[in-house]
Amino acid sequence: MPDARRRAVVAALVGVVGASLGIAGAGHVYLREWRRAIAWFTFVFGAALVLLSTFADPATVTVDSLPREVLFPVLGLLFLSALDAYRVGRRPRGRNANGEPTCPVCGGELDRNLDFCPWCATELEWYTVEG
Repeated sequence: MPDARRRAVVAALVGVVGASLGIAGAGHVYLREWRRAIAWFTFVFGAALVLLSTFADPATVTVDSLPREVLFPVLGLLFLSALDAYRVGRRPRGRNANGEPTCPVCGGELDRNLDFCPWCATELEWYTVEG
């Protein structure tokens, strides 16, 4: 199995395990996509809170008594989080979605005029990056 596909499958599996525990963004944490993981977690948690406050009384609701209007959208968002982790894992390392070079350690965008990553200070060797 190619490296990008293996990373994507493992990220999706971690995302599904995280989703089964109610934690969005677990697959992104595996991929070290910290901002994206925090964004997914915050989005799903916020959506759940809004849906709970709209369709149920948050003080009296339990996990066993969640209304369908809350449960199904949250499960859908958790599934989309795992699917997004798979999609991000399929991206080739060292390039972002636009094909521009990224740091191999933190994934931050790089400036070709610098010999280090401005995000994590990793020293770079440009001759190893094609492009």
